[in-house]
Order: sequence, then structure tokens, then C-alpha cells
Amino acid sequence: MISNTLRDADLRHVLHPYTNLVAHEKKGPFVIVRGEGVRVFDEMGKEYIEGMSGLWCASLGFTQPRLRDAAVRQMDTLPFFHQFASKSHPPGIRLAERLVAMAPVPMARVFFANSGSEANDTVVKIVRYINHVMGRPHKKKIISRHRAYHGVTLASASLTGLPANHRAFDLPMPGVLHATCPHFYRQASANEDEGRFVERLAMELEQMIQSEGPDTIAAFFAEPVMGAGGVIIPPAGYFPRIQAVLDKYDILLVADEVICGFGRTGNPWGSQTFDLKPDIITSAKALSAAWMPIAAVMVSQKVWEPLQRGAGEIGTFGHGFTYSGHPVAAAVALEALDIYEQDGIFERVGSLSGRFLAHLHAFSDHPLIGNVRGIGLIGALELVADKETRTPFDPARAMAASLVDACQEEGLILRALAGDIVAFCPPLVISPDDLDVMFERFRRALERWTLQIHPLPF
Repeated sequence: MISNTLRDADLRHVLHPYTNLVAHEKKGPFVIVRGEGVRVFDEMGKEYIEGMSGLWCASLGFTQPRLRDAAVRQMDTLPFFHQFASKSHPPGIRLAERLVAMAPVPMARVFFANSGSEANDTVVKIVRYINHVMGRPHKKKIISRHRAYHGVTLASASLTGLPANHRAFDLPMPGVLHATCPHFYRQASANEDEGRFVERLAMELEQMIQSEGPDTIAAFFAEPVMGAGGVIIPPAGYFPRIQAVLDKYDILLVADEVICGFGRTGNPWGSQTFDLKPDIITSAKALSAAWMPIAAVMVSQKVWEPLQRGAGEIGTFGHGFTYSGHPVAAAVALEALDIYEQDGIFERVGSLSGRFLAHLHAFSDHPLIGNVRGIGLIGALELVADKETRTPFDPARAMAASLVDACQEEGLILRALAGDIVAFCPPLVISPDDLDVMFERFRRALERWTLQIHPLPF
């Protein structure tokens, strides 16, 4: 049992990320002390199903001896070394080799970072670097999308299309643009089907490029499924149509696979699920199943050639982190990739997805749920005040957050996203029985929550 002293110490000393720091003073920390399978346990011994894989990342759950043993073996052999100045080590080499081999499209080299934010920040620097080398110093602007999430460093938070990541931080930085989010439920006009919606978004993108000047636009960033922005699943044909516009103006496509990579959508990569042909790919989270911090940036030959040339002209590629390709993290990531392959985890997602989506869509008729969406083992429910008109709740009421609180009382951890969206992203190793239990706990929480906010029958 955790003493009040530890809770008090948290309140005195910990600055929590992504937290209302005033509300935290009143509410106090939610302290988790142990994990087992797809469950975690609080200081009182209460058990919870982790329906969000932590932060979209604990893909293999909280009990995996092979990952632990891989870390211990590497710690016993070489606990640290770096990759600066041509230095290397076996786990870093083998992991880069493995990632290039499994990439959804041909890739040339891999750079290692420690988080998705660092990976996407690195890409911004690479894009600037290679355009200088190619004699295009003005081709630096980057297009992201509203509701995108690409991280929280100055550059990656600028790419992120969520107001909370910009307000009071003087962001986004100059040179970052945001295109329309492909959220058909919220962004489509009354007379648009998905095909017309996709055409309009492609046209708007082309107009933005022409308005800014095609010779100034360097890259377009996209998550195959937009995660923290609301689990936004693009309409059919969206990415091929967008990619055609990018190709027309020689604009790089960067696929942010930080959430989708390593099986989340039912394929090894979200790019395969949605037919992206990226020039650069970033990944993190499930790369190590969240057992160690590590991220990767894969670059195509088109990007590698000017990058290498520039380093030769300047004398170095002046970027990197102390822990780039940390040997313990790389060893754990290699073991995670072995588990995905040997245990058929990606295929398992495909077999479980139908059950997962059926559970989600069972809530489609609820009067306060306006939209249900999902693919693979990631999904969301969007809450509305009026189902017929799609009128959202007043954001001040924080309805999704209150529903997530009710879920926690039932022994289920989910996440509330902006726009009163409740996200689901269970570990890829969840059993069919635990999937059923997860949604039964959600059903109970939803019933209690509905009675609290709408005690009279609809």
C-alpha cells in the first residue's frame, strides 16, 4: 500500500505532463504500482484494464519476460555506448537493418531518437538541411493538419494541430501551416459524400501550396490515423489523392507512424493500411512495446543522398542525441520485433479487430454518442449533446473526461480527447475474453454516467 506520504511527495515535487496543475492539487495523483498482462494495479490493490496501452504504446502489455531478459542481457554486456563520430554497437546496427528490411516502402538509413517528439523534430531539421544542400534555401515550409499530433518540442508542437500545444508557448513557429483535418463526420458539408470530401481536401491543399508558393513548401506530415486529435480515420482514397498533389509539387511525404506502427491498424505499418508511399517514416511507442524509450527516423534514398552530401561538404551531420540508439533500448526493440513476428501479433490484431469493432459499434444507438469509428485495435466514440444535429457539448462541461472518470471507477483506464472523444487502444495481446470484459466495464460506466447527466428517459 502506498502511504499518504508518497502522495504528498507527488503533490510537492512532481510537475505532471499534460495535466491541469490546479485541479491536480485538489484531486491528487492516481498512483499505479504494478502491471500484469493487460492490467495495472493501484496503491490500494484495485485492478484496472489498461484500455489505452498507457499512452498508445504498451503494445505487449505489462508482463513479457523476453523483453526484461533482453534488457538484462544487454546491460550485462554493454549498458551504454553512443553512435557519434562513426561509433556503433551490435544492437543499434541490427535494429537499423531490421527496420529497413520491414519498411513499407524502400528506405535507405535509420536515425535513432528517444521519443516521437524527438523523431519528428529531427525530420524538420533534416528537411531544412537537405534543401540547403540542394540549393533551395526557401523550400522550408511544412504542412501539417488541424488536429494532428506530432509531439511537444518547439518544432514538433508546431506541427501538432491542437490549440493546447500552442497557447502561451508562442507556437506554431513561422513556416508551419495546417491543412483541413480529414474528419468526415465533422468537416464534410451536407451535400458531400466521402469522395467529394476527399476531392475538396485535395483541392484545398493544392490551393494552399499555390498560395504559399510551391518552391517554399518542403514537406507534408501525416499520421495514418490521427491519434491524440481524436482517432480520425481518413476516408477511402484520401492519402493517394493527397499524395498526387504532393508529387506534383515535389513535396516530401512524412508518415508519422508513432502510434500506428507495429500492428495497431492490423498491418505492420499504417502506411500499408491506407496506401501511403512516404519519403520519411517516424516511429516510436510500440517499437519497444514501451519497455524502453526509443524512436526511429527512416529516410529514403531521395533524402539520404543530399543528407550525406551535405555532411561531406560541412564536415559533419550536426545533429544527434546522447542516447541515440541506446544499446539497451535497441536490444529491447529487437526483441519486441521478434515477438511481433514469432507470435503472429500483427495477424492476431486482424483476427481480433472484428470483435473489437463490433463492441464499439454496439454503442452507435446511444443518444449521446454521435460517431463511432475504429480500425484494427484503435477506436473512438464521439459524444454529442444532440445526435440529430451533431451539436457538441459545451467544452466547459468536459463530458468525455467525466465519462473516463466513471470508467476508472469501473476498473477501466481510457482517455478523453479534445472534442469530447473517448479513445480505446488496448494492448495488442489482449485476449478475446478481456476484450469482452473491457467493453462490459465501459457499458456499466456509460450507463451510470448517462443517468447522472440525463436522469430522465430520452
